Amino acid sequence: MRKSQIAVLLAATLVAACAGAESPVEANIKKVVEPRLGPGVKIDSVKETPYAGLYEVRAAGDILYTDKKGEYLIIGHVYNAKTTEDLTKARIDEINKIKFSDLPFESALKQVKGDGKRVIAVFEDPNCGYCKRLRQTTLKEIDNVTIYTFMFNILSDDSFVKSKNIWCAPDRAKAWDDWMISGKAAPAAPANCTTPNDKVLALGQKLRIQGTPAIFFADGSRIPGAVDAKTLEAKLSSIKQ
Repeated sequence: MRKSQIAVLLAATLVAACAGAESPVEANIKKVVEPRLGPGVKIDSVKETPYAGLYEVRAAGDILYTDKKGEYLIIGHVYNAKTTEDLTKARIDEINKIKFSDLPFESALKQVKGDGKRVIAVFEDPNCGYCKRLRQTTLKEIDNVTIYTFMFNILSDDSFVKSKNIWCAPDRAKAWDDWMISGKAAPAAPANCTTPNDKVLALGQKLRIQGTPAIFFADGSRIPGAVDAKTLEAKLSSIKQ
């Protein structure tokens, strides 16, 4: 074999490795398991794990496990017996990370508290009770933070109406707090006022946000659901801004 041919083969091997090409075993697992997951469910990836001979199957933002032949499916979390670390949760957190700077901040409400050095993005529905509780307690207590609020309307058609009224108000951030904290509705939006509602809805679906509130941090990690001020402060303190 000529040196040039060897070089081509080596290059192809390196490209395949860098691209994370599936092994024959992983490809077969995908072929066997995917039809069993239900109509329309697609497997994003299959990866061999370093524990118990299991293979990780990623689908619809979740993780399942299977054996080498794809004969069994294991639904649940894997823990390290020595450290009690939830290995599955750590992996889900890792694969669900986003590039925070890529968020379309122009489509969000912006509130700056104190020096505003710490940054979070929160997806909320104006009809979400847990979101209102988050606003009335946790976010009211946290200082020195910039909050980007994406109005993610998933609960009802009325959510879109309320979000439009708030977006079209003279002071959007104040209109949002007036509603979420005090229950004071924003005035009806002018007919010619446009909103980013549809864009934010598509974004939330792309990020696989399944409920509100959902909080994203500068390191790309997220917390689904409402948290108390102590938990949020601890999380913010752990991130290098």
